[in-house]
Amino acid sequence: MTSPHSRHQDDVSHDLGRLLRRLADDGGEEGLTLHQIRDRLDERAYGLLILILSIPCLVPGLYGVPQAVGVIIILIAAQLLIGREEPWLPRRVLNLRAKGKWLKAMADFAESRLGWIDRFSRPRLLMFTTGAGERAAALFMILATLTIILPMTNTIPSIALALLSVGLIQRDGLFVLGGAVVATGWLTLLGVLAVGLLIGAEWTSRLIFV
Repeated sequence: MTSPHSRHQDDVSHDLGRLLRRLADDGGEEGLTLHQIRDRLDERAYGLLILILSIPCLVPGLYGVPQAVGVIIILIAAQLLIGREEPWLPRRVLNLRAKGKWLKAMADFAESRLGWIDRFSRPRLLMFTTGAGERAAALFMILATLTIILPMTNTIPSIALALLSVGLIQRDGLFVLGGAVVATGWLTLLGVLAVGLLIGAEWTSRLIFV
């Protein structure tokens, strides 16, 4: 008898391009709902869902889409953080459909522009992709996404999200570390800028009102 969770057994034998191509082929012209996409994935559902959602956020200066998508990413990453086996999403979100043309474009993009990921990524440094390492990656995803929600700050944290997601999909701790470094650097930069603005505002107020 097949275990109810057997379809979630981790298998890194498929590269990223092949995973996306399989989704595009399964969806055909009609496409797939997020529910159907989730049910076609193994334990990498978390990483691939977040990667699919983060790619549109790479467009510089985009407003509206990153803010809406960011809420969903945080919800997914939070479940990964607490160790939930399969990502849960509200039914309304699960019923959202990725059109066939969009899935095909994603697969084409992965095959033409992201082939280097499949060439360079491989299972390694597994301590950063499983257990506590996986939960740490989820925390960095949440922190990066919080800055995506801010206006005009979406591209760099989306790069961090993409690296973290690929690391979890391919079980490559080096990509997870790269995403964590990008996220940490970005958060540090924003923190320095915020402190600078506060100090500048205080100095200006003293100059004007004292």
